[in-house]
Amino acid sequence: MKTFVALIMLTLFSISPAIADQITPLGDVKRGSMITVQGNVEKILDTDEFRLVDQTGSIRVYVGPNWVPAQVGETVSVFGYVDDGIGPMELYAQKLTKADGSVVQFDLRYD
Repeated sequence: MKTFVALIMLTLFSISPAIADQITPLGDVKRGSMITVQGNVEKILDTDEFRLVDQTGSIRVYVGPNWVPAQVGETVSVFGYVDDGIGPMELYAQKLTKADGSVVQFDLRYD
């Protein structure tokens, strides 16, 4: 499954910047989509995963094998691919933008 996700992300890597700029409310997130979401870091779940919340919902954000580059309570926007598997929805982050405008790009591996 993770290999499939990696292939999808590579295929969609050249997605239009206009799509990456549109913010999707967390309550409207659909599996299998490339999206940008914005919210507050509610909880660090692991060294490479956190829960993002907004007024409409929440989602797990995976940044592995990288460390989570944000603190609990921090507002961030995240661009990435929403898994299309079963279980809790998870966003595989490609890029995280902090409130100060700094950007963190992720080199995701699915080994």
